[in-house]
Amino acid sequence: MTVLSSLEPAEILGHFETLAGIPRGSGNEQQVADWVVAFARERGLEAEQDAKHCVLVRKPGQGGLEDAPPLILHGHLDMVCERSEGVVKDFATEPIDLVVDGDYISAAGTSLGADNGIGVSYILALLDDREIAHPPLEAVLTAMEEKGKAGAGQFDFSRLTGTRMIDFNWITDHEILAGCSGDITFAVEVPAEWEDVPGSHGAAVLVKVRGLKGGHCEFDIHLERANALLLLARTLNAVQERYDVRLARAHGGAQNNAIPADAEAVLVVRDEDVEGIGALVAELAGEVRAEYSEADPAVRLEVEPAETPQRVFSAAATQRFSRVTSLVPNGVLSWNLVARGVVESSNNLGTVRATDEGVELTATITSAVTSRKHEVLDRVRSLAALAGGGVRVETQGLDAPEFPYRPDSPLLATAVGAYRDVVGEEPEVHVSQCSLELGFFSRRVPGLDVISIGTELHDLHSPAERVSHVSVAKVWPLVREVVSRLR
Repeated sequence: MTVLSSLEPAEILGHFETLAGIPRGSGNEQQVADWVVAFARERGLEAEQDAKHCVLVRKPGQGGLEDAPPLILHGHLDMVCERSEGVVKDFATEPIDLVVDGDYISAAGTSLGADNGIGVSYILALLDDREIAHPPLEAVLTAMEEKGKAGAGQFDFSRLTGTRMIDFNWITDHEILAGCSGDITFAVEVPAEWEDVPGSHGAAVLVKVRGLKGGHCEFDIHLERANALLLLARTLNAVQERYDVRLARAHGGAQNNAIPADAEAVLVVRDEDVEGIGALVAELAGEVRAEYSEADPAVRLEVEPAETPQRVFSAAATQRFSRVTSLVPNGVLSWNLVARGVVESSNNLGTVRATDEGVELTATITSAVTSRKHEVLDRVRSLAALAGGGVRVETQGLDAPEFPYRPDSPLLATAVGAYRDVVGEEPEVHVSQCSLELGFFSRRVPGLDVISIGTELHDLHSPAERVSHVSVAKVWPLVREVVSRLR
């Protein structure tokens, strides 16, 4: 018996459990892409994947809709891989361990991959079914959505013939998504100016930021949760005000589009300063806990002994790293004045990684307005220029466009009517601050009509991620009804 075998709808949750057993972190999608292609071909369907492991599956129409205009279905194969502190999991080779708790499915100590495994499961169920009436289907399952949308950015959209599309990468079942933002990811390179360890500095300490909630860089950005990289930079700045220290290494965050829940840095210090640094960090930790008593109450700043490295950043580069990090714009930057109560622009400082030259920070700007997105990037470039010392900014991946709201969308009208009839309520038509891949489709497929249908998901991109199987049971009849109405 499998973990989800007692839950309904089995045709969705069975596929979801299968996907949970296939490693599919961003950039590691070949195995799951191969599986989807085999799944489709076993059912006599045309299927292929491209060099980035995006998959396209075609299925003829059925139930009297064989000659209807084609319908594009979309989801993404990859997931963000996060683990709780102390949890050991090799996401490249090991499956996700599913847990059922009441109405929710989660994972044991890791992110779940319901983003976007549940959406892909709806698509797989439609491809597998022989009774539901639907138009000819073109299922596009993209790769590396969570890493700069690299899969969609290079996908050959000329292979598609449909001019209407249902996306399944949304996070609530009481809304139909009808518009969303775009994004761009950038890296800030900070050279180390490597030096030998000063003779006066005989000790090393590891400064750690732990206990944060983390979360999704778009859905959770307005919740004012702590950013581990900013707390690390703040701590290093405070230490440098009193003590002569050198940075040896910095690491933190899981991915550019996840709010970082942990970060750490190795500092080389004088032996006589170790105790004072510990006391200073403990004092700062108390201040931080008070500041985040509502948004992130479990935050911890800790210091422990570390092994002394062979080389360190120069004093100037050490200071440059912490100051640049602390000044990168982060969080909500502007609010949408058209869709009230929705974030217009934000930035998430997501990761810091060691490089041969020093360190690299990565961040993702999300905005409903392309020019505002580029204005934020220009601000970061200005910061790098003022910092000097070889600090530079480079974009990564693609400049993902926004998906504009179409109030006159025929597909939206059909979905609203189906929702009303199936659920018995009026859905909310929503325009979101999130950045999905929908802008690539709407820009590159002439005349494309797009909506997104979602399922109740919580705490995406974090070990607390969970999906409501009750919501899945609510959404699946809606999906069946919508596709059957598309003449």
